[in-house]
Amino acid sequence: MNISFDLDSTLIPNGKEFETEKRNGIAKLLGIEEIRKGTDELISDLQRQGHKVHIYTTSFRTKGKIRRTLKYYGIKVNRIVTQTENQKVLKSRNINSSKYPPAFDFDLHIDDLKGVGIESERFDFKVIIVDPTDKNWIGKINSEIKQLTNT
Repeated sequence: MNISFDLDSTLIPNGKEFETEKRNGIAKLLGIEEIRKGTDELISDLQRQGHKVHIYTTSFRTKGKIRRTLKYYGIKVNRIVTQTENQKVLKSRNINSSKYPPAFDFDLHIDDLKGVGIESERFDFKVIIVDPTDKNWIGKINSEIKQLTNT
């Protein structure tokens, strides 16, 4: 399955809404962002199960900056879609939605925004909404993916 993750408040904090992995002073100087504790293990587990993992964000960060941050934590993803590409593709398809994972061949998207959940119902795509303060976020994701793959 092609699984995409949002960044802000899902994997990268917008404040102190969740615990993050440690990063050293050099990483901070290089602009490596904090990442949610357990992200590397979750993504590795999903990839070991045969899933392809992607980043799908409405952020205007560069793909290089995102890749550098992920690489620092030992994470490799298949594809990164940023807001620039997202806007272009959705506009060309005349889709009025903040995100539309099927446009990028993503079977499942993981996000923190309830609005994306509403869009998933309206545009018929699969999403898992994870609250930034949910300490069992990995369990929730694994459980819901298991349900989706067993149906």
